[in-house]
Amino acid sequence: QVQLVESGGGLVQPGGSLTLSCEASGSGVSIYSMGWSRWAPGTQREIVAMITGSDGYIWYHHSAKGRFTISGDNAKGTVWLEMSSLKPEDTAVYSCGARAFNGPWDWGRGTQVTVSS
Repeated sequence: QVQLVESGGGLVQPGGSLTLSCEASGSGVSIYSMGWSRWAPGTQREIVAMITGSDGYIWYHHSAKGRFTISGDNAKGTVWLEMSSLKPEDTAVYSCGARAFNGPWDWGRGTQVTVSS
């Protein structure tokens, strides 16, 4: 199992930007994918971005395309999410995740992002 710690959440005005950071730790784990998900009351967790494999294939949820940028190094267990042009509907708890090849996601406890004027 992988332990994950996120940082960088907070309150931002609509149209603003935030960058989230995450570090993973855990012995004997080979990370194949790292990513970010979000959860808001009354909704299910949705993955917004992920980096997969040694070649770093990147995938974005349609709501994140053009506004969010994921970067990181799976081998080092580090991942960032740069968010811009934030909207009130982006308000959620954002969690960092990691998984081994064909394994389940392990998620961190998350960091709150609130977009409000």
